[in-house]
Amino acid sequence: MKKPAVMFAAVVMTFSLLTGCGKVTPLLSAVDYELDLDTNTTNKGVSVGDTPEAFLAAYGEYRIFTSVNGGEYQVFPTEEIPFGDSVTCLLPTFFIDGLPVDPDVFCEENEIEKSALLAFLTSDDYLQSHTVVYYYLTFTWEDGVISEITSRYMDYNEDASYYMQ
Repeated sequence: MKKPAVMFAAVVMTFSLLTGCGKVTPLLSAVDYELDLDTNTTNKGVSVGDTPEAFLAAYGEYRIFTSVNGGEYQVFPTEEIPFGDSVTCLLPTFFIDGLPVDPDVFCEENEIEKSALLAFLTSDDYLQSHTVVYYYLTFTWEDGVISEITSRYMDYNEDASYYMQ
């Protein structure tokens, strides 16, 4: 994936993360983003070839961002994700100083508007005193089964130059 596309996805995910008000959603830990490259299996036991049932058993309680046929990412209720279509599911988490962060709580604690979260996290001032890493698992679906799994991250402290617009 090209760097501008990754940045766009991060921005979309950030704003999408902010729309889930009112519902407490658990956060994935850094260990949850580990992927065994030999077996292409996540730390929660999900692998290529698995069905929606296996995926939802492992990740159904988390906020899942879904793109259908290459469209915009949205958060669907889990029972409405059209796994039979060409679908990509993302599970993202921001980690600040090594800990997963709930965007709603972070904004409240830091008295910032939710729309300003990405700019706040990527500002030079903030990055001078904090580490900010964005982890995401990507599940690609074809004909109702997982066809590809990737685990990626963006370290804003090391690669911040390509997040600037």
